[in-house]
Amino acid sequence: MPFELAADIGGTFTDVVLRDGERQTAVKVLTTYDDPANGVMQAIDLVLEQSGCEPADARVMLHGTTLATNALIERRGSVTALLTTEGHRDIVEMALENRFEQYDVNIDRPEPLVPRWLRLPVRERLDARGDVLIELDEQTVLEHVPHLEAAGVSSVAIGLLHAYANPEHEQRVAALLARALPSLSLSLSSEVCPEIREYERLSTTCANAYVKPLMDTYLESLAEKFRVRGFGCPLLLMTSGGGLTTLEAARAFPIRLVESGPAGGAILAAQVAMAGGYGRTLSFDMGGTTAKLCVIDDGRPLQNRAFEVDRSYRFKKGSGLPVRIPVIEMVEIGAGGGSIADVDGLGRLQVGPASAGSEPGPACYGRGGDRPTVTDADLLLGKLDPGSFAGGRLTLNRRAADAALAPVAERLDMTVAEAAHAVSEVVNENMAAAARAHLSEWGRGTTGRTLVAFGGAAPLHACHLARKLKIARLVVPENAGVGSAVGFLLAPVGFEVVRSHYLKLADLDEALVDRLMGEMRAEALAVVGPVVEEARLTERRRAFMRYLGQGYEIAVDLDGSPESLTAASLRRRFEANYTALYGRVIPGLDVEILSWTLNLIERESRQLPAETESRRRRRTPATEETLFDVIEGRMVSAGCYRRTDLLPGDWLEGPALVREDQTTVVVATGFIACVGSRSSLILTDESVEVTA
Repeated sequence: MPFELAADIGGTFTDVVLRDGERQTAVKVLTTYDDPANGVMQAIDLVLEQSGCEPADARVMLHGTTLATNALIERRGSVTALLTTEGHRDIVEMALENRFEQYDVNIDRPEPLVPRWLRLPVRERLDARGDVLIELDEQTVLEHVPHLEAAGVSSVAIGLLHAYANPEHEQRVAALLARALPSLSLSLSSEVCPEIREYERLSTTCANAYVKPLMDTYLESLAEKFRVRGFGCPLLLMTSGGGLTTLEAARAFPIRLVESGPAGGAILAAQVAMAGGYGRTLSFDMGGTTAKLCVIDDGRPLQNRAFEVDRSYRFKKGSGLPVRIPVIEMVEIGAGGGSIADVDGLGRLQVGPASAGSEPGPACYGRGGDRPTVTDADLLLGKLDPGSFAGGRLTLNRRAADAALAPVAERLDMTVAEAAHAVSEVVNENMAAAARAHLSEWGRGTTGRTLVAFGGAAPLHACHLARKLKIARLVVPENAGVGSAVGFLLAPVGFEVVRSHYLKLADLDEALVDRLMGEMRAEALAVVGPVVEEARLTERRRAFMRYLGQGYEIAVDLDGSPESLTAASLRRRFEANYTALYGRVIPGLDVEILSWTLNLIERESRQLPAETESRRRRRTPATEETLFDVIEGRMVSAGCYRRTDLLPGDWLEGPALVREDQTTVVVATGFIACVGSRSSLILTDESVEVTA
């Protein structure tokens, strides 16, 4: 019987889910840093063994990973050079010439991925319309070849001024370098990010070039191992925007995979929200290395065309490395099970962003780690079962966790149990602060929201995070421990193309716009057409518009009809969106369009059936364990349940522990947990009123 596979590589664990009809088989293994493909294949072998399926019957393999993100954060990408227009090599360092924190005299900006001595000038110049002002001097390109060789450069970003309007000079530079140094990996800004705003375009192109050799090597290794194992099905990659793309597109534009793993989780949360009828939702994904939070309203995650990697200053906008790609908007912080706890020189407890990862991992893994982590604290607080962690493939060592936390307890003048609770509280408050900042940035609040928790560590902390955010209801879906991989199985195939083409509505050339859309559709179809029949694809078009003279534009959705591209229709749609955002329009002022996007996406989306809640049977626990209760500040007796034993309609009261193979749901005191019709665990805080 045909089946589908989904694999998600995180900083600590690699998750694989096999879906065979309505049945799901999930496995969690430690990520293998030497070659992450080894961990993926190890997990695939395990799910095949457990399910009894054969590789030849696989219909599709879906994959997402945070490898590109981690490479950017940890600065372990390739030696990269930037070739740019003469006189403009410092754009990536000058950035926007603003301050993201106005009054901090010690403010630090992220260092550019390409150092100044590898940012090399090329003599040429285009104007904003793409017309040639200075013809390309090919000798200024060739004279850099010895320097590139001597520096050991393996990847080059080519970003010339206004190349989004005319890519010819970039293409000629690429051809010259390819002939001189055939082994070089090349990234052209006119292909990676053909949009206005030079800083963001060059930053994105440099980031693509920085991770391209690493990701290309990994994806090639995975594809080869996949083929040798006997799989003949397509291998599709999750993009940051929530769509699936081909292996070839992913190898050319790996920067689009930066948030591919978390995007799968956001899709799962959106499906859970729609299935449960939750109009306002906050997704909470906490794994071994990071925690991710995403706002979802009316079943749709917030979307954006820009993202910042590694915000270094308390989640402040502008403190990270900008990349301009289609992305599901979320905030990501270094708060995971492997986040390391320490006491600074002022006697303050700090947790993260440094992580123990999977090698050596938290102290309790028994793999050589000796630094205290959140997982060590959770084990000592009674949240984890030492014998069933990661499906029983890893036995946790309490003594090692105790020994690792003892120095922290001593410096804080606490018992080890109190220190473990302090570690948990700090990481919970860090996540709550990130959620508040993210919601505030988008003009949202927590009132009436439902928290959807998934990832190996999120169900351990979800109740306390919900209470800090005053959220009354939270949902832990089935197979929450491998939630992002489950989300891949729900994602549509799609690819988004963007073009910057400046037009004023007063001078709109409808034939030109129609031709531009046709070219964009052809480019998107070349990516998704080999995977999905054209009849099953639908277009989503948007124009990015603003009043003449304004600094930033807003997104305006268009339909596929020719009438939507007329000046009157574009103005009507723009004014409706502008009024919704700002409460008014500006009469008598012309409107300008800067960019256009076209997303060709699979029409038949995979949706979860409706989820309903009814409390019919109160379950009594078969066993009891001890759990640290934050309300009473001590260890208490908590009922322990196996999630596989619970049936729709069953309900229980906290404090309780609901064990499953990939995670544990901690039901805190004051919460009631009910099993929904689709086996989701729906928790309600009796002390907070549910308003939606």
